[in-house]
Amino acid sequence: QVQLVESGGGLVQPGGSLRLSCAASGFTFSRYYMNWVRQAPGKESEWVSAINPSGGLTTNAESVQGRFTISRDNTKNTLYLQMNNLKSEDTALYYCARSGSWSLRNRLSDYDYWGQGTQVTVSS
Repeated sequence: QVQLVESGGGLVQPGGSLRLSCAASGFTFSRYYMNWVRQAPGKESEWVSAINPSGGLTTNAESVQGRFTISRDNTKNTLYLQMNNLKSEDTALYYCARSGSWSLRNRLSDYDYWGQGTQVTVSS
């Protein structure tokens, strides 16, 4: 069955960096668009970043442009999110989510599969 397992979250100070990973299994990873979606406490979920199946095209939400970089390794069936210059407003539960095309949708329910999430907390 399809599984998406996120890891790499944690507590980091403002200005710091984290690298999230999402290990995919149960499907042909290289055929799907992948996304990162986050949800902060008390707020609706927000699409963050997306990448096409080959990894050659990416797009980011304006709120993270220039700070976050999405990438993938299709030989390892793994999606990444490199997060630099983190801000307190980046604090959220980060999910990786699969889509069949460019989705850029905020709601997790608009994706066909998503993981359990990894917590990122930015605080001094």
